[in-house]
Amino acid sequence: MWKYIAKRIAAMLITLFLIVSILFFVIRLIPGAVGGREALPEVRAALEKRYHLDKPLVNQYMIFLRNFFSLDFGESMALYPRTPVFDVIKMKIPLTLQLNIISLVVTIPLGLLFGVIAGLKKNSFTDNVISLLVIFFISVPSFVFASLLQYIFAFKLKIFPFLLDLKPDWSFTKFQSMILPVLALSFGGIAMITRYLRSELFEALNSEYMLLAKAKGLTQVQSTVRHAIRNSFVPLCNVIVPMFTSILGGSMVVENIFGIPGIGSLVSQSIGVSDYYLTLATLFFYSIIGLISILILDLSYSLVDPRIRMGGGKVLE
Repeated sequence: MWKYIAKRIAAMLITLFLIVSILFFVIRLIPGAVGGREALPEVRAALEKRYHLDKPLVNQYMIFLRNFFSLDFGESMALYPRTPVFDVIKMKIPLTLQLNIISLVVTIPLGLLFGVIAGLKKNSFTDNVISLLVIFFISVPSFVFASLLQYIFAFKLKIFPFLLDLKPDWSFTKFQSMILPVLALSFGGIAMITRYLRSELFEALNSEYMLLAKAKGLTQVQSTVRHAIRNSFVPLCNVIVPMFTSILGGSMVVENIFGIPGIGSLVSQSIGVSDYYLTLATLFFYSIIGLISILILDLSYSLVDPRIRMGGGKVLE
């Protein structure tokens, strides 16, 4: 088990290095003017010299690698001048994590609930309604939901605030202002969990081990809870664990729509002003979260089903 974890971590670090290297060249090749289009030539030249942008691209990459291995991603060049990029990210992370964790707390229980209902009532009117909603919510991106929710419930009906309340203290107004962005981020995840669990649960309910469980004297509820639902959770790990990464990706646009000053809005702002180091650091943050999610996904299999052993171990009979 530990040998397998060590191999996966080593592979994750190699992948992370390749991702960061590719990101460096892609970001540097994005057209843009350092310091903004309105910056004086003298100011632009000074900025390029300070951040080594006047050197050949290969030399810039070598300097970047040297700083990368010392965990130094440089300073913000435009949005937060001369501020270390990690300090900027630490300032933005709490709000983004807060929004995404609340979205997961809403997404996972509702997705499991609707999935179990649809699986137990397959081909009924309830199942048809849920399936229709699932198709709709999976097909529509989160930023479309964000725009519709903001237009209908904030602009037209004036039930919720138009933008997020940025006061540090929790209040009813702040909670109310988070409902729309949380819903926009949750709809797609709820639909995805529902679809997978419905399919897996229906297959499990018609399997031979369910007949054996009933033959041993278990009721329909007992056999469903102890066997069918638990076995359905093994493939469901492929959906639930990486969902945090997918919600983070969706929040890039949602944060801009609701005026949330988090990591997502920071990415688009840094690209717009050619703040290369800040863009690279924020994308590095998304990459490492994604790779950690994949690692947790691999390890979660043995927790959901003890018969699964990591690293080529024997499977328990």
